[in-house]
Parts: sequence; structure tokens; C-alpha cells
Amino acid sequence: MPSIPQDPNAEVLARIAEALERLAPASESRPDFAASEAFVWHAQGRRLAPVAKVNRVELGLLRGIDLVRDQLAENTQRFARDLPANNALLWGARGMGKSSLVKAIHADCLKINRDLKLIEIHREDIDTLPALLGLLRDSACRFIVFCDDLSFDTDDTSYKSLKAALEGGIEGRPDNVIFYATSNRRHLMPRDMIDNERSTAINPGEAIEEKISLSDRFGLWLGFHKCSQDEYLEMVNSYSSYFKLTLSNEELRAGAIEWAATRGARSGRTAWQYIQDVAGRLGQKLA
Repeated sequence: MPSIPQDPNAEVLARIAEALERLAPASESRPDFAASEAFVWHAQGRRLAPVAKVNRVELGLLRGIDLVRDQLAENTQRFARDLPANNALLWGARGMGKSSLVKAIHADCLKINRDLKLIEIHREDIDTLPALLGLLRDSACRFIVFCDDLSFDTDDTSYKSLKAALEGGIEGRPDNVIFYATSNRRHLMPRDMIDNERSTAINPGEAIEEKISLSDRFGLWLGFHKCSQDEYLEMVNSYSSYFKLTLSNEELRAGAIEWAATRGARSGRTAWQYIQDVAGRLGQKLA
């Protein structure tokens, strides 16, 4: 029986095929959402990294923000129960517990739905949000996508990606995803950026609408304002009682006021930093 002649180009074609396979992007693996209750989005590798232990405080320790706490808790509880809920923008004074509140409420809502996952996306990766939503869309879990300290600079156009991903795209935001963001700015844009648009645009009104319409994608706006001295001292006392610090009320109060005065600010963060200092001086651990 005559032998079939081999194609002289077969070996070359095989090597080309192997090279193309190596150059092709890796197939997107589906995340294992059972691995953790929280994940961090790594845009470069298009992957979700599970978080072994979330850095958060007890919800009951967050004082002086009762109204916004209750509003965000109610919104998140509805979402955890598979009911309609809004994207939320937590804006205002620094150090008043915006990001701590998101993490604490997520932990509290796990009692309602163990499949409620918290996913952190970094500010610089916000233009990859559509890719992240694509990974989450078909999951049976529910997701709070969280971006801390979200804001945009003058020459930054990635806010347009966020606008489309939240409400404006063809697919829209998946029903199993809600977006929470914290920011020091109510409209996420620097004030001089909006003012500049007003002074240079042919139609100033349209230019401003383009910039501030991003905030309209958040149905829930929660303002965090500087706290009074009484609210600040309530925070300090709450931490001290919780961790059972062995310091008299008079010493605790005097030290807290001096601590805030040297920093020129009163906030939940300032109170927590003072408590850490006290615990360190007393040789007590904050367990």
C-alpha cells in the first residue's frame, strides 16, 4: 500500500499554532465566590482575590452618624433580600466613618443573606468596572461593589465609564449588583473643574450637566459632616467601654480633648487614633 506523503509545512504550521495559542489571552476563569465574603478586584489580571479577614469595626461602635447609618442599613437590607435598592454615595468630612460604615453594614447584613459579597474596586481601576460586572452578572450571589475615596481630576475621563456602567449602558447594572462609593466631594468633581467648564463652554449649562450628572446615578446621597465635641467624646467613650480601657473618665476626657486640639480636627478617625494611643500606653491589647 503506497505511503501517504507528509505535508512538508505541517511542522511549521504546528509551531505557528502553538505560538498563537501562547499569545492568546488566557480564558477568563469564573471566581469561586464561596472562598470568602469579600474580594478585591485586580484589574490587570481581571481577577477577584478573596480577602481572608476584612478590616472593619462593629456597627455599634460607629457613633454620631445615626441617621445615615440607618438609611444605608435599610437600603442594604432591602438589597440583601433581593428587593429594589439604590446605588449609594457617601460624601463629606474625612474621618467620619464612611468606609467603615459600608464594611460594618455588609457584615451585619450577612445575617440576612450569607451570599451577600463585598467587592472592592480601586479608584484607578474604575474604567474596568464593565469587565467586573460581566463576571458578576450570572452569579447567584449578590454583590456590593465598593470604591473608597472616589473622585476625578480635571483631565480624567474615566467617569464616563462609571456613568455607563451604573445606569447608561445597553446592559445596565446587573440586578444582583449595587454600587457604593465614598468621597469627600458631593459631585465627585473638583469645584474648579466645574467652574472652568462654565467659563469656557459655548453652552455652560450643558457642560456643567455633563460633569455633575454622574452623581445622579446614585439614588442615595448620604452626607457626613464634622462632629461636635460632645459627639467626638461619645465616640471616645464608646471605644473605651467596648475595649474596657482602665482609665478614669476624667483622664480619658481631658486626653481626648487635647488629642483633638493638637490635630485640629474632631472625627471618628481621630477618636480611634486616640484610643489606640491610650491602649498602647496602658499596655492593653485592642482585641
